[in-house]
Amino acid sequence: IYPLAPLQEGILFHHLMESEGDAYLLPALVAFDTRERLDSFLISLQAVVDRHDILRTAVAWEGLPEPVQVVWRQAPLRVEQIAIDAEAGEAAEQLLGRYDPRHYRVDVRQAPLINGFTAYDSRKGRWLLLLMTHHLSLDHTALDILLEEIQMHQLGQIDQLPAPLPFRNFVAQARLGIKPEEHEAFFREMLGDIDEPTAPFGLLDVLGDGSQIQEASQSIATDLARRIREQARALGISAASLFHLAWAAVLSRTSGRDDVVFGTVLFGRMQGGEGVERVLGMFINTLPLRVQLAQGSVLEQVRDVQRRLADLLRHEHAPLSLAQRCSAVPAPAPLFSALINYRYSQNDTSADSAPAWQGMEVLLSGEERTNYPIGLDVDDLGEGFSLTVQTLSPVAPEQLCALMHTALDNLITALETAPDTAMRQIGVLPEAERRQVLYGWNATQADYPRDRCAHELIEAQALQTPDAEALVWDGGRLSYAELNVKTNQLAHYLHSLGVKPDDRVAICADRGPNVIIGLLAILKAGGAYVPLDPAYPTDRLAYMLADSTPAVLLIQSDLAGRFADCMPAIPRLLLDADPAPWAAQSGANLDRQRLGLTSRHLAYVIYTSGSTGQPKGVMIEHQALVNYALGAAQVFELTAADTVLQQNSINFDLSVEEIFPALLSGATLTPSERLFGMDSELRPTFV
Repeated sequence: IYPLAPLQEGILFHHLMESEGDAYLLPALVAFDTRERLDSFLISLQAVVDRHDILRTAVAWEGLPEPVQVVWRQAPLRVEQIAIDAEAGEAAEQLLGRYDPRHYRVDVRQAPLINGFTAYDSRKGRWLLLLMTHHLSLDHTALDILLEEIQMHQLGQIDQLPAPLPFRNFVAQARLGIKPEEHEAFFREMLGDIDEPTAPFGLLDVLGDGSQIQEASQSIATDLARRIREQARALGISAASLFHLAWAAVLSRTSGRDDVVFGTVLFGRMQGGEGVERVLGMFINTLPLRVQLAQGSVLEQVRDVQRRLADLLRHEHAPLSLAQRCSAVPAPAPLFSALINYRYSQNDTSADSAPAWQGMEVLLSGEERTNYPIGLDVDDLGEGFSLTVQTLSPVAPEQLCALMHTALDNLITALETAPDTAMRQIGVLPEAERRQVLYGWNATQADYPRDRCAHELIEAQALQTPDAEALVWDGGRLSYAELNVKTNQLAHYLHSLGVKPDDRVAICADRGPNVIIGLLAILKAGGAYVPLDPAYPTDRLAYMLADSTPAVLLIQSDLAGRFADCMPAIPRLLLDADPAPWAAQSGANLDRQRLGLTSRHLAYVIYTSGSTGQPKGVMIEHQALVNYALGAAQVFELTAADTVLQQNSINFDLSVEEIFPALLSGATLTPSERLFGMDSELRPTFV
């Protein structure tokens, strides 16, 4: 009885979190031409289980201060024979479907952590064996050793096997070797200033069960594989370092960061003691690697990655949870969401081993999944390499394979011809995709009034259709002319308070006509609006207010109390004041030239959710808003005959997507709190 190894702890955590299925179950399906061969294989497998303590291990945690693994003296394989309906389709597909890891689980409290299921395939006259092995007991290397020992049993070479070494020796080395304080100092130096996750394609969920994973594989071109080997030899580095640097380049481009962190799967046997290469068990560990691509040339970056990997190996037994705590990324956000697993996968295909596998066919071998949304397996095949990518939708694994292959090709070319090339110049897009991104998708040039401000488009519509309904809500209606007058009166008042171009004016109100009037008035006065969602927590609203430093705060009266202690020096205007202090102001349009307002001034500032937990302001100019609004009106073919129902609150730029395309088209906008709280004849064309 002894504790779990570092990665075992993480795997058990995810196993206990999942209620259906298990991302860490490894299915293997083998076909036998006779029942005798199947039975012989099972006898050999049981002999291997009897030899190795990790294969007779179960996990216990209930009522204990920490989980432990318990080695059983005897652990007979549980093999269940399944009846297959030949009329229901392919036997192999039925067997795999019935015990798919997406919904099937094994009881890890029972040893061995291998379940077997046999079935007779009457259509093809063969026997099938499905083995479900849990990752708690075996990693990739251990699985290779297991198959090798089964082979030696099949060949009658059992006397040539070395004495088995206990897995507990490795656990002791992992837990008692380097002190936690030393691990912590190393990872704090590496990660202490990292305050945002590296999230390629924006994928951040690392608590998945792997059930929605898509997979694709691609072999590295023969010539490129040769060039990779040549560069590794010439530079005195490992091929693994080149793959890690290329993967960092891919993650950099897909996450928008020059400073990236990703998980790398470590062998775990470098400091495991004598004979560790023959020990079965879960040795591998996943730890973070940081690559700062903005610093240095490709040659300097390759050497830096080699050094970082070498340093990381000294800490290969550190718990991932410890490493993640050493960063400044606030919990529960993950430090990274992408992995790379560089592994050696040279299979024994010698003539001497052929008799052991006679009459057998492997239909599926160790289909691995993880809880991470993006994973890359690099198989080092001795001469060549192959890539296997697993991703969550909408990221296509085939696309990531192509990105990785291109990054490798460009990296090796730079090392061969111009090793002083800056790493940030290494492209990852295949040529066809690069042309699509640069030219195909950018063939969007269209004329639009670049020198006009967004509110001028709506002023023009008010001149064209002054009597048409602009806003309709529960209890009221405003024509385009009436809307223009009301917004102008508030705009003149804001101007009198000193609002000028690029000044921010914050606005906080429930959805309704006051929001539309307020937004337009801010723009007409020359300011940029900052929408504050009433549904947000007070602390978040206070942060946004302090960060944007608005000249004025427009607010609904029943929400004013939420801002009583926030920036008291900011003038406050009640949007629903009765009478409104701006009611006597002029209803005429303001002259934007006299205001000094141009299309390059700010129209609004939208605060994102913020990957660090703090929102970030995004500044949008009038020119961009005009371009978008005219384009959206054209794409959706909005006309004066349309009614647009505004469902979203004003915190997102969706407010712009609703308001401006609708009003500049002469459509009727319904900024109602209730979905269909209007007269029944006002059925919206767009929601």
